[in-house]
Amino acid sequence: MKKAKIFGTLFVLISVIFGAINTHYLKSILPKIAINSIDVSLRYMIYHGLGLLIISILPIKEKRYVINLFIIGTLLFSLSILILSFQSVSNSNFGWLGPLTPIGGLLLISGWIILLYSFIREK
Repeated sequence: MKKAKIFGTLFVLISVIFGAINTHYLKSILPKIAINSIDVSLRYMIYHGLGLLIISILPIKEKRYVINLFIIGTLLFSLSILILSFQSVSNSNFGWLGPLTPIGGLLLISGWIILLYSFIREK
């Protein structure tokens, strides 16, 4: 469960750092819609980072699946939104990343469904 603790801590750390950068610097250079997207991305990243830290200490059978879904889902969902948010100030077109966002979201939902199932199944 070391992987869950490392990624959980990394996601929370990135969220705090980028949250500060977003609040104090990016708001002056990015459009409001990009700032709002970054906020959503960081919120999901911090929630799932904290979730990973909690799950790492829970005695559930499906832990490995939930952890992998949360890590991959967060990377696809949050990082694709972060990168897409910078399109307006870069000369690059990151539009190809757009489909990764809902895929990441589906992986996160799947992780929560498996976690719910494991709690319901508990004796």
